[in-house]
Amino acid sequence: DFSPMQTLAFKTRKDKEKLSAVRARGEMPAVFYGRLEKSTPISVSLGNFKKLFRTAGESTVISLSGDGEHEALIHEVQFHPVTGEPMHADFYVIEKGKALEVDVPLEFIGESPAVKSGGILIKVMHELPISALPKDLPHNIEVDISVLKEIGDNISVGGLKLPEGVTTESGLEEVVVSVAAPKEEVVEEVPVDLSAIEVEKKGKKDEEGAPEAGTAEAAKPEAKTDKK
Repeated sequence: DFSPMQTLAFKTRKDKEKLSAVRARGEMPAVFYGRLEKSTPISVSLGNFKKLFRTAGESTVISLSGDGEHEALIHEVQFHPVTGEPMHADFYVIEKGKALEVDVPLEFIGESPAVKSGGILIKVMHELPISALPKDLPHNIEVDISVLKEIGDNISVGGLKLPEGVTTESGLEEVVVSVAAPKEEVVEEVPVDLSAIEVEKKGKKDEEGAPEAGTAEAAKPEAKTDKK
């Protein structure tokens, strides 16, 4: 079920080299480190990194190839605030044969009968903290919402199907996703502005004080005028 490990070539970078010079030649500055590896500045092809990041994400083991081979996770990526381009990446070098603790994204699949009938899907969790050996590390965890048949139903961590060799420290009772009542029913429970209610009540009293045309109250003044 797992695709072959993807490889990313790197060059060791001199500390004194300006990051702007690295980026000017189409490369992205990065660093790799680990429990048994000292922090090493490197650079990688920006184009190759973007392709790899789209498919691997932050929870897949990749191979860094350059001055030596290192199996690593893409630990953290910094993006340009305007263009959204990757600016820098941290790679965490893993220890072979040791379990990894990472947060993997949840992928919601299927259709919920409760949602189709008007309920609102509330995703409480978007990632799940898991522990697994590098070879067992999944790219994501699937959550089948087709079991949510009625409003109020939910799926807890204990209801997830974790792949072989994967465990989680999250409590089994923790809610992953649930279905709430439609918004119009929920709105009544929202606290209202009391000052607005007072103004509205006052307005109604003013209207009540003035009799409507065509009522007995409205006719009385005219009757008195006739007598004069």
